[in-house]
Amino acid sequence: MSSEAESKRILIVGASRGLGCAIAGEFMSLGWRVTGTTRAGARTKLHDLAPSSQGRLEIETVDINEPDQVAALRARLAGRAFDILFVNAGVTNNPQKTIAEVTTEEFVRVMITNSLSPVRVVEALEDLVPPTGLIGVMSSGQGSVSNNTVGMREVYRGSKAALNMFMRSFAARHADDPRALVLMAPGWVRTDMGGPEARLTIEESVPGVVRTLLAAQGKPGLQYLDYLGRTVPW
Repeated sequence: MSSEAESKRILIVGASRGLGCAIAGEFMSLGWRVTGTTRAGARTKLHDLAPSSQGRLEIETVDINEPDQVAALRARLAGRAFDILFVNAGVTNNPQKTIAEVTTEEFVRVMITNSLSPVRVVEALEDLVPPTGLIGVMSSGQGSVSNNTVGMREVYRGSKAALNMFMRSFAARHADDPRALVLMAPGWVRTDMGGPEARLTIEESVPGVVRTLLAAQGKPGLQYLDYLGRTVPW
């Protein structure tokens, strides 16, 4: 690995397990220094990576649904700079539940966690990313309005479509910003959230996710991309 890679830093918000943890591991394997967040409390899979990280892993805590915790994280990171900020945190619900069937409480939980809170995190932490950097957010191909031809997962789809719209608004408000912005669709991956029937393994998705993020560096403006680097239709 190059000394240039060893000087690169990424902040991954939501790295305790699944895709976030695997993305952290992939970047470390490339020599990057990783700051990954978990929610306070139990030991996570991210903690299990620390012994083999050769000092390249730093673990922070934040619950993205708690604005005070996001502000506290920003204060702790004051004076730091990250080449990439990647917001990964998200949840799902029963995929069979339609909008007519879901409870208001469940709808609010998914929408806040998947669309409101990630963009609030971007707003709070974006000044830690220099003009040459990249801000990425984990979206989903299911957030594509035009690709929704089968229905199902209605609340989750809606939350990711809302996330996409909010990031388009962020990009519009920062039209002269030289930083790259990426909404990432990792594919349907076999994780606790994706479920056992998903088409891809983590090992099939994550290297592509990382390659796509690295390739997007230096390209200003917002792109909606999948793990193979292909543009996803809005």
